[in-house]
Amino acid sequence: QVQLVEVGGGFVQAGGSLRLSCAASGLTFSNFRMGWFRQAPGKEREFVAAISRRGGVTYYTGSVEGRFIISRDNAKNTVYLQMNSLKPEDTAVYYCAASTDYSTYRFYYETAEKYAYWGQGTQVTVSS
Repeated sequence: QVQLVEVGGGFVQAGGSLRLSCAASGLTFSNFRMGWFRQAPGKEREFVAAISRRGGVTYYTGSVEGRFIISRDNAKNTVYLQMNSLKPEDTAVYYCAASTDYSTYRFYYETAEKYAYWGQGTQVTVSS
């Protein structure tokens, strides 16, 4: 049974930092590309960041470029999202997801429908 468990969310003031972790079990982690998505109240789920199987390729949505860093440790079956210079508009539930897709096009990294497994989410709240 595949499980993705996110931890690290919380309440932080604008300008602060948080580090999210997502631990995977029940799958061969290195066979999956990993992504982070988020959903704010009343809004659609949106792509945040993604990383290739070996970590050599990363993509970010424009609003977090330069502030967030996605990384992974295949030995620990864990993907991370380091979030710096947080803004109130970053407030959302953050989800990690795993994809078996092999396409190299950015579109496939960013598309939620390409991810087969999802975590339960962790709340991030940024106050102004």
